[in-house]
Amino acid sequence: MANNNSTTAPAPTRRAGAQSPGRRRLFSALGFLVTLCVTFIGLLAITFFIGRIVPIDPVLAVVGDRAPVAVYERVREEMGLDRPLAAQFVSYVGDVVTGNFGTAVSTGKPVIEDLARVFPATLEMATLGIILGVLIGVPLGVIAASRRGSWLDQAIRVIGLLGYSVPAFWLGLVGLAVFYAKLKWVGGPGRVDIFYDGVVSPITGLILVDSIIAGDWEIFRNAVWHLILPASCLGFFSLAYIARMTRSFMLDQLSQEYVTTARVKGVPERLVIWRHAFRPIRVPLITVIGLSYAGLLEGSVMIETIFSWPGIGNYLTVALLNADMAAVLGSTLVIGAVFIGINKISDVLYRVLDPRAR
Repeated sequence: MANNNSTTAPAPTRRAGAQSPGRRRLFSALGFLVTLCVTFIGLLAITFFIGRIVPIDPVLAVVGDRAPVAVYERVREEMGLDRPLAAQFVSYVGDVVTGNFGTAVSTGKPVIEDLARVFPATLEMATLGIILGVLIGVPLGVIAASRRGSWLDQAIRVIGLLGYSVPAFWLGLVGLAVFYAKLKWVGGPGRVDIFYDGVVSPITGLILVDSIIAGDWEIFRNAVWHLILPASCLGFFSLAYIARMTRSFMLDQLSQEYVTTARVKGVPERLVIWRHAFRPIRVPLITVIGLSYAGLLEGSVMIETIFSWPGIGNYLTVALLNADMAAVLGSTLVIGAVFIGINKISDVLYRVLDPRAR
């Protein structure tokens, strides 16, 4: 009988220092959370120290400039402003984490309640604005790059230049004068007509969503009628930036050798542009769109003021005029948190679209 001296081959061992996919994902998630926390703490520190160095006395904003010294000192002690800065910062962080942003002098309500009321209005307008900016700006940028030097390219570049140079207040006022006062194509200032105000119960704060939930299509149509013009103004600024960046990215890709090779092989120009040249720019384009969206959420102050839009920009303006530091710091913190959140979402989408970044 023949001996069977064969042995089972040893299982391949993992390289030293190599990590399993699950462990890599865990470390990546932990790193993401640590980065998010550190960034947020930095944002808290910036807003805190800005509130301490601005030439506005929050105590005077509460008691007035004619209050007796004893009242001033008592309120100052109640607000904790007599303690060291380090102790004030720790208390500030604790208050923010628990959702306590203080009480707004302008409204007499907690700042967190005011922000929950006004932020959805800005979110609704900015979201429609960025949708318009992406749907129009990306195709314009692609067309301008694919027809470089043509009259169409020049016209799109002029549109982009106007988006950078036209003041927001001028565009809003002209839009109201032409499309609302003259042509009656859109609604005027405010989110809805005054006799519709307060009819729909605020569930999400987004009046389009709330009117759909309530099944009130008349208010929905009226809200859309009022939303079109301010959202279009914001969308114009975003599409100018998005179109310009899309054109720049596409010009870089259209000059690559693989695009020339595809054209030599007889690939249709439409596929060359949208399949070969456009796909690689999706990753940087996500960052551009994210920053543009965050900019609309933060930079809608002038548009909201012109259109009497009850959003966070209008709220912040009133708070600044009234030296209401609690409302100012709360609004600044929310806007900064939005920037952080959108940047992190962009990073996640970056990893999803580009496996090399995982």
